[in-house]
Amino acid sequence: MSEQIVPDSEHRGLVARLPQLPRDLAQLARFDRPIGWWLLFWPCVFGVWLTGAGPQFGLLGWLLLGAIAMRGAGCVYNDIVDADLDKQVARTAVRPVASGRVSKRTAWAWLIALCLIGLVVLLQLRLEAQIVALASLVLVAAYPFMKRITWWPQAWLGMVFNWGLLVGWVHLRFDNWDMLAWIYTGCVAWVIGYDTIYALQDREDDALVGIRSSALRMGENVKGGVMAFYGAAIALWGLGFWLYRPDPLALLALLPVATHLLWQVATLDADDPANPLDRFRSNRWAGALMAAACFVVGNA
Repeated sequence: MSEQIVPDSEHRGLVARLPQLPRDLAQLARFDRPIGWWLLFWPCVFGVWLTGAGPQFGLLGWLLLGAIAMRGAGCVYNDIVDADLDKQVARTAVRPVASGRVSKRTAWAWLIALCLIGLVVLLQLRLEAQIVALASLVLVAAYPFMKRITWWPQAWLGMVFNWGLLVGWVHLRFDNWDMLAWIYTGCVAWVIGYDTIYALQDREDDALVGIRSSALRMGENVKGGVMAFYGAAIALWGLGFWLYRPDPLALLALLPVATHLLWQVATLDADDPANPLDRFRSNRWAGALMAAACFVVGNA
């Protein structure tokens, strides 16, 4: 693998010390890359903290466990479906299923085990929230195929990764659907922005093997495109906040996350192999800042 290619996985910490098979299973579920479950978890926090029900740390603990398990399950499923494509992309060719270190049968067994953990979390929720959570499985199952049929698989990922917003809200409240729709749509725009940044790493290989992405679709206008989606996210979040709480404080609460997203775009360098991954990972802080804004608006 070229030194210019940012590795798909980094064997550090506990994962690096595991024997081969457990290490491969941990890598398959991306336990060595926590940014994925952070990005799945933060929208859950948005939904819970917007309700005005206070911190709800016990509920968030369950949702965090669910985010880790189901993000892992989603990655295993994605790697099973995409094994042939992953073999052709330098950054993903070393993944456990694509490289042949883990058989698809073993991967399916690992997927089921992770889903059982998700089931335990599901049972902690009220019935309405359980139904909402289960509805996401249709989106999750279809996601790996989106990159084959649309230039905007990032939009589909946005619908998947922000489903926790709806689950967290519905577990505690069952109203304000217009507000929730705008916040959710803003979250989708946020995901399109940050996953376009992530997709910059694979543009050359994706073009060669026929994988579609928003990064390829935007071409040389990728910075402007990301800026447009981030701007749309802030505008939609602002509209949702205003519908929920028509108070200038609701809009001011978005200033920190808006500043952070602006910094991402201003410092984005698609020609530096490490820069897009670093900017993508910084969205853990964007999520934290948005969560803080939701707490202010929901509990002020």
